[in-house]
Order: sequence, then structure tokens, then C-alpha cells
Amino acid sequence: MTTGVQTPTAPRRSRARTFLPLGIAVWLVLEIWLLTVVAGAAGGVTVLALLVGGGVLGAVVVKRAGRRAFRSLTETLQQQQSGVVPTASEGRTGSGNGFLMLGGLLLMLPGLISDAAGLLLLVPPVRAALGRYTEKSLERRMRQAAPGSLGDAFRQARIHRPDGKVVQGEVIREDVPPTPPRRDEGPRPPLTS
Repeated sequence: MTTGVQTPTAPRRSRARTFLPLGIAVWLVLEIWLLTVVAGAAGGVTVLALLVGGGVLGAVVVKRAGRRAFRSLTETLQQQQSGVVPTASEGRTGSGNGFLMLGGLLLMLPGLISDAAGLLLLVPPVRAALGRYTEKSLERRMRQAAPGSLGDAFRQARIHRPDGKVVQGEVIREDVPPTPPRRDEGPRPPLTS
């Protein structure tokens, strides 16, 4: 028997959620296959040396990027406390640390494909190009954000300063009278019948 009410359908899964597990499985199989091919051609000691070298280099890169990020944060906090407003060129000193850390983490993962991707992220023009692509992609997604979504909330909570910086804040309108605060009436007595 039908009541005329349509049953709710499950929301569609995004392509990323559908293909991500498959992509990870293919990546792992390729990593293992490539390691066995290199071990067969050059020997197991060479593969072990490559993996250990990648791990050490990755740790050094992550440590260096972390120090740069911490130094940038410290300088920004000191400038804010002293009242100095950094210019636009000073604000970009810490850019690229995220991709640098990602490159270090990829180097630390065991495998030759992840090492190649990590080494690629250590090249400054590649990091800059990926940063521009990521920024454009995020801006496009925020512009297309549906009302009530998280992207819409971020877009509404941003205020642009004259120097181009984005500051989170709240707009207080002077032409609308404030609503009076609600009075808390306290606990109500129980109803008797």
C-alpha cells in the first residue's frame, strides 16, 4: 500500500569518495610492484638504502618547514603586538609551508612513487603552481557554496580591509534598533490539576 509520500533517497556520493579507496589500492599495488622491480634489478640493499634515504630526507624537510612556519607565526604575532601592520609582500613569507610539509611526508612514506611526488613538491615553482591552483579551486568552491553550507558561512564571515587583508568579524548595523534581551523568567511552578 502506498501513501503517496515519496521515500527519501540517499544523498549521492561525491566522485572523490567513490574513487579514493580505489586510487589508494592502485597506488599501493604500484608501489609494491615498483619496489620489487627495482630490487630485482639493483638489489635489496639498494632499495633499502633508497627507502631509508627518503625517510631521513623527509624528516629533515618536515623539520625545516615546521621551523619556518613557527618563525613566521612568531614574527606575525610580534608585529600584531607592536601594532605594525605587515604589508602584502610580508604576509606571504609563510606560503608554501603546507606543500613543503606534504612533500616531506611523502618522502617519509616507504615507496618510490611517493618519493618522486615528494621530491617534486620540493621544487619551488611546482609548489607555487599548486598553491595558485588550490587557491583558485577553493575560491571557486566558496563562490558556488549553497546557502547554509560551511563555505557560505565562511564567505559571510569575512570582511575585507582596505589593504586587501581578510578579517573575520561581525557587522553591526546602526540603522536597525537592537532587539531587547530576553528575560529569563526562572523556573515555572508545576501545574496542578
